[in-house]
Amino acid sequence: MQKIKLDITGIQYSQTQSGSYVLTLLEAGGKRKLPILIGGFEAQSIAVELEKMVPNRPLTHDLIKSFCKSFGVNVKEILIYKFLEGVFYAKIICEKEGMITEIDSRTSDAIAVGVRFNSPIYTYAEVLDEVDSSDGSEDEEDEMFEEDIEEGLTNEESELKNASKDELNHRLQEAIDNEAYELASKIRDELNRRN
Repeated sequence: MQKIKLDITGIQYSQTQSGSYVLTLLEAGGKRKLPILIGGFEAQSIAVELEKMVPNRPLTHDLIKSFCKSFGVNVKEILIYKFLEGVFYAKIICEKEGMITEIDSRTSDAIAVGVRFNSPIYTYAEVLDEVDSSDGSEDEEDEMFEEDIEEGLTNEESELKNASKDELNHRLQEAIDNEAYELASKIRDELNRRN
């Protein structure tokens, strides 16, 4: 089976499942998407790495990276190999001294580890097709999701939009110091929008 490369295009708060996030992966050079529902901790861990934030103490996925590096293990790629009954299945493909090992993992954890190694993320065409066929109302759901994002500004996000740049920088440092990485990510997004 031919592998298809995926790119992370965003992490958004889920409007349908409280406390969850939607990690969106887009087919490289294509239009098909894999929207993956993930927990808050995993979303935070992925966002911290993507935003190149440095936490005061290592997060779990940072520990895994340190462990791998200490023992000469390199994460070569992440493979999302199956979609069954609404659940994605993934493997972390590792290499040590020319020997390849595949480790079964939750997809969110595999991606959180993979981004720390700058590893490519792949899937199979069959997985993309399965996701498309399981969602008969993709356009309608995409529209609803976009409306939720537009209308769903929280008080916190509204407050960030009205804050000065200096205040945002101060709040960003406080958030990082307090290990509030989700808030730090939102502040960083607001700062990036202004640049």
